[in-house]
Amino acid sequence: MRDFDIIVYGATGFTGRLVAEYLIQAYPGDDKPRWAMAGRSLTKLQEVRDEIGAPADTVLLVANSDDPATLKALCERTEVLITTVGPYQLYGSDLVAACAETGTAYVDLCGEPAWMRHMIDAHHETARRTGARIVFSCGFDSIPFDLGVLALQDAAKAKYGKPMPRVKCRVRKMQGGFSGGTAASLKATLAAAARDPSILGLLTNPFSLTPGFHGPGQPLGLLPEYDRSIEAWVAPFIMAPINTKNVHRTNFLLGEAYGADFVYDEMMVAGLGDIGKAAAEAIAKINPLSSDKAPKPGEGPSKEDRDNGYYDILFIGEAPEGKRVDAVVTGDRDPGYGSTSKMIAETALCLVQDVKGEGGIWTPGALMGATLIKRLTAKAGLTFRAG
Repeated sequence: MRDFDIIVYGATGFTGRLVAEYLIQAYPGDDKPRWAMAGRSLTKLQEVRDEIGAPADTVLLVANSDDPATLKALCERTEVLITTVGPYQLYGSDLVAACAETGTAYVDLCGEPAWMRHMIDAHHETARRTGARIVFSCGFDSIPFDLGVLALQDAAKAKYGKPMPRVKCRVRKMQGGFSGGTAASLKATLAAAARDPSILGLLTNPFSLTPGFHGPGQPLGLLPEYDRSIEAWVAPFIMAPINTKNVHRTNFLLGEAYGADFVYDEMMVAGLGDIGKAAAEAIAKINPLSSDKAPKPGEGPSKEDRDNGYYDILFIGEAPEGKRVDAVVTGDRDPGYGSTSKMIAETALCLVQDVKGEGGIWTPGALMGATLIKRLTAKAGLTFRAG
């Protein structure tokens, strides 16, 4: 047995701190996991431990992304490693390698598909051999979307005996922003693509996370359009490029359980009529990286803003013969921080307590599926309704 169930690496950063705080508040009694906080500075770890009300005997571990030996030492002591230290393409490669080598489960908040593909190519087979269960994208990107499609397809199979070949995701409501880490990851990805044109190919390919498999053409989702399925105007959704790739990887890892002809896209609902059309056109012109108001890594909204956030996501499954299945996923906190910190913590606990599974580089849906849906519904303020 290893020393800890979970180590939270990056516990002194804004999101890592929220993860640690959630573990304290959600599991104060005898059912609390064996966990530790890790980061670059012991002094800062001590300060955060005291500020969030963690017990004085909470174990604090020093590790640094530019010191692979310290990362390996972390991995060897824990069942699951939670990392909130991004952008992952800058600070995560050695940690994934260490987890793969030591057979340690790993969860992160990654929304960087080109880096994810590089990690799959480099470490998937090692992780299969050692039993390391490596799971990317365990926050708002991409759990509600990955598991929302899974719930819809399970309902479709129960109702019609087969999956829906076409699924539309429509983000109906969302209060709260994306994290500073998400913005930093987008900027780092664009900078990497400027240096290496092959990265651009991975970013634009819907099947860049499904090595050896290429499905049918997919909607680009880059322009406003009128969606007759919901009789409303829809606009591009900033997180679609990562979420759609993860959904296709889940289908791939599940042996094409959604079908080899599966088509999927994500858009934001802008509104009805001419007002909805104007709103959709305005949303399409927004550059999310141009604002100076976006939080920087390590920054984030107040507790009040996090608690007042929410999201509501509709999934529509359609078949050529007119059959339809809908699913709805909601979250009770702002997406980028409040809900994300709960989701990644519960995903790690799912790996410790609920799901074993073989090693490899997974998605939440492919590895944990309905078990994770049940846990998130019970603990993390999410709801899943399908039928």
